[in-house]
Amino acid sequence: MKSTSRPSTVIKSTAAGAPVADRGRLVTVEGIEGAGKSTQMNVIRQYLEERGIRVVMTREPGGTPLSEAVRTLLLDPDNRGMSSDTELLLVFAARAEHLHKVIRPALESGDWVLSDRFTDATFAYQGGGRGIEAARIAILEEWLQGALRPDLTLLLDVPVEAGMSRIAGRGPPDRFEREDREFFQRIRDSYLQRAAAEPQRFRCIDASAPVKQVSREALAAVEALL
Repeated sequence: MKSTSRPSTVIKSTAAGAPVADRGRLVTVEGIEGAGKSTQMNVIRQYLEERGIRVVMTREPGGTPLSEAVRTLLLDPDNRGMSSDTELLLVFAARAEHLHKVIRPALESGDWVLSDRFTDATFAYQGGGRGIEAARIAILEEWLQGALRPDLTLLLDVPVEAGMSRIAGRGPPDRFEREDREFFQRIRDSYLQRAAAEPQRFRCIDASAPVKQVSREALAAVEALL
C-alpha cells in the first residue's frame, strides 16, 4: 500500500474559471500493489484540469493529517501482529475523518474527488485478504457513508506476480507488502468479484498493458462522466 509519489495531504487544483456543478464526482482508482494507480491518477487529473474542472486528488488511508497518522500505524512493519479487526476499524476511522474533512466538502462544492483507493479496497484487503465477512464491512460502510458511493471506479487489474515485480525496488516493504502471494491473490480475486457484481460502476482495465493504452481506457471511462 506504500506510495512515495504524492504528498501526504490532498492535492487540490486551482483551475481558473472552473465551472461549479451542483455536485462533484467521486472517482476511485483501485488495484493491488504495483498496479500503476499513481501514474493513471496523474493522467486523469491533468485531463480534467485541462477541461476547467477542479480536482481534489487524495488517497486512502490518508488524505488528512489525522488519517495519515493512522496510515502510518497501518503500514508500520513493527505492527505486524495487529489483529484483523483492529486493522479494519483503523481503516474506517481514517475514512471517517477523510469523508468529513475532504471528500464530502469537495463534492458539495462541485469539485471532482480522485481517490487512490476507497471502500472497495477495504472489501478487498480486509475482506478478501484478511477474511473478514463482507457483511461486517458493509455495516461500517453504511454507517459512515450512507448512500455515498463512487460515481466511477477504475480497477487496474494486474497479475500478482507482475505487481510484486514492479514494487520490488521501491525500498523496504511495508506491513502489507510483506504478505505472501496468496494474500494478494485473494485481494485480486475479491476486486474482480466486486467489479463483476457492479459493472455499471466499475471499469476493469488490464494494467499489464502498455501505460498509454491503460491511460486511453481510463480516460474514456472518465470522459463518460462529463
